[in-house]
Amino acid sequence: MPKLLLATNNKGKAREYKSLLEGVPFELVTPDEVDIDTEVAEVGRSFEENARLKATTLAAESGLLSLADDSGLEVEALGGEPGTLSARYAGEDASDADRVKYLLTKMQGVPQEKRQARFKCVIAIANPQGEVELCSGECDGVIAFEPVGEGGFGYDPIFYLPEMGKTMAELPLEIKNTLSHRGRAAAKAKEVLKRLAS
Repeated sequence: MPKLLLATNNKGKAREYKSLLEGVPFELVTPDEVDIDTEVAEVGRSFEENARLKATTLAAESGLLSLADDSGLEVEALGGEPGTLSARYAGEDASDADRVKYLLTKMQGVPQEKRQARFKCVIAIANPQGEVELCSGECDGVIAFEPVGEGGFGYDPIFYLPEMGKTMAELPLEIKNTLSHRGRAAAKAKEVLKRLAS
């Protein structure tokens, strides 16, 4: 079975992708597993640019079909922040808990009706020749006043889904995967991968 390189060493994200892409005709591997330690700087101005950059760089280096994503949170009351800076919003070495705390500090005084936010994800699938296909997904929600739930990672504990009455971190993975920005983008990516394998 051909290998598909998942361009992430984030264990939470890799685990989620292995679940989201179940059934694709590829063996999913991470850079660690194929001895690649290239860190691609996310210098793009958009999720699309960053995903494309990571996928093409790792595909060229590994000689494998590579899948990279860039995703993040856009909060209306903060003018679309943190956006592409979601992972580095509270500083380079901040933990998920630090980022959540920092975002909630910036949201102090913002009333319930003005806390709309959206998670966005763009997946890039690149071959070693540099050809790229993009798939995207979005999920709308509201920023909660405090973190709730133990599941997920990143901003999941403060991303509240009104239609579910829960934060993303309170949902079982199989439900999260049908609703999340990453789940929606991955469903499209699955179709692309099946086509590429045939």
